[in-house]
Amino acid sequence: MELHGPGCPGSVLFGCELTASTKSYTFQVDEEDDSDHILALSVVCLTDGAKDECNVVEVVGRNHENQEIAVPVANLKLSCQPLLSLDNFKLQPPVTFRLAAGSGPVHLAGWHQIVHREDASFEDDDDLSEEEEEEELAPIMPAKK
Repeated sequence: MELHGPGCPGSVLFGCELTASTKSYTFQVDEEDDSDHILALSVVCLTDGAKDECNVVEVVGRNHENQEIAVPVANLKLSCQPLLSLDNFKLQPPVTFRLAAGSGPVHLAGWHQIVHREDASFEDDDDLSEEEEEEELAPIMPAKK
C-alpha cells in the first residue's frame, strides 16, 4: 500500500498550536471510516510571542499492550532552536500532542494522508504486475574480457 505524498489527492494540510492555556491537542479520525489514516508531521516551531525558554513537545499514544506512552519529539528554545523539521514523521491516529514544558506558542504542521482501502487493493495489483514484468526480464550476462 502506497501513501499519497504531500500535496497529492488524499492529503490534507494539518496544523495545531500548543500554548500555556491549550497544552494538548488530540488528532483522531472516525473509526467507522473505511480508510487508512496517517499523520505525517513535517515541522514543529515556536511562533510569535514565544519566550526564550525550553518548550518540550511530546507525542502521546498507545503501545502494543494498549498502555499510554509519551515520547518527546521536540525541545525548542527561541535563542538556539526555534524550529525542528521532522521530515514527515508518520503517526497513526489517534495521537495526542502535549506541551510538556514551556508556555509556547508552538505550532505543529504536516499532512493528514488518507488511503481508501479499495484504492490500496488496486495499487497492490499494480505492484504485482510490476514484479511480474521484472521477473520476465532476461538475466544480465557478464561482459566478455
